[in-house]
Amino acid sequence: MQASPHGKSITVHAPGTVANLVCGFDVLGMCLNEPHDIMHVTLLDERKVVIESLDGYPLPSDPQQNTAGAPLIEMLHELDRQIGFHVQIKKQIKPGSGIGSSAASAAGAVVAANHLLNNVFTNTEMVRFAMAGEKVASGVKHADNVAPCIYGGITLIRSIFPLDIIAIPAPDLYVTVVHPQIEVRTADARQILRKEVLLKDAIKQWGNIAGLVAGFMKGDLELIGRSLEDVIIEPVRSILIPGFNDVKTRCRQAGALGGGISGSGPSIFMLSRDKQTADNVEGVMQEIYTAIGIDFHTYVTTINKQGVTVALKELNPIHGEEQQITG
Repeated sequence: MQASPHGKSITVHAPGTVANLVCGFDVLGMCLNEPHDIMHVTLLDERKVVIESLDGYPLPSDPQQNTAGAPLIEMLHELDRQIGFHVQIKKQIKPGSGIGSSAASAAGAVVAANHLLNNVFTNTEMVRFAMAGEKVASGVKHADNVAPCIYGGITLIRSIFPLDIIAIPAPDLYVTVVHPQIEVRTADARQILRKEVLLKDAIKQWGNIAGLVAGFMKGDLELIGRSLEDVIIEPVRSILIPGFNDVKTRCRQAGALGGGISGSGPSIFMLSRDKQTADNVEGVMQEIYTAIGIDFHTYVTTINKQGVTVALKELNPIHGEEQQITG
């Protein structure tokens, strides 16, 4: 494999995301500061895409079947240049977690590649490429994870065809996430959804989506809390997540504004107005899953307003560790 004459490469942090934000199925998403994948992308002189796992996680080596590779192939289709990309990934967001693992790979790859190409593509175009990675993961092109991962903050997907993304002001809230160590595949979580909904449920859902967006834009935390309600998707998907109802009820009692299933699950997120409340919410989550006997990871983080970022440290291609850039 021959690198480009200039040996151009870049390391990026590709963050996790929370899709749906309870009531906004496939239209709302939020970017997190933690966890994040680390990706090292090198420009090649050959028209191909090479995928390499640096931590032993079994990633598909066929780029067409890889959530980072498929978007880059889409990008190459629009470039009349003899170039390719070598992508090295350290996965810290495990697939099936519900916090945007496939989106992090897809968005991280296209943002890194775009940097190497001197930013020839817009954010919207990068989202369009990244959606190819989501189709690999779930069989459906959706943007509620990749859009906030690329734009940062909170995004509203008004339309997929044509793609219309609206950035929404993100309040300074804390986010607590628990990831029970069970897997819920996005494709499976979509299969169990009802094909039809009652009009009265749709009306209530529309009101909650509008209220949530208005709450974010006004910085009205009480309105945000009242609007974090889902009467269509959550009642069905929550049966796949042990302890869900207990977590939601007790976290609200601990002071959380509200929350729900992150993406298709099994992760659960809660929004809080301050760090102390977010820490208390984490304690509740830990107590519940310890009692159930299910292993888990928890994160207390904030809303990431930048999205995918260029790392201040380069990824060591041999050990998969970051090292400070010098000189």
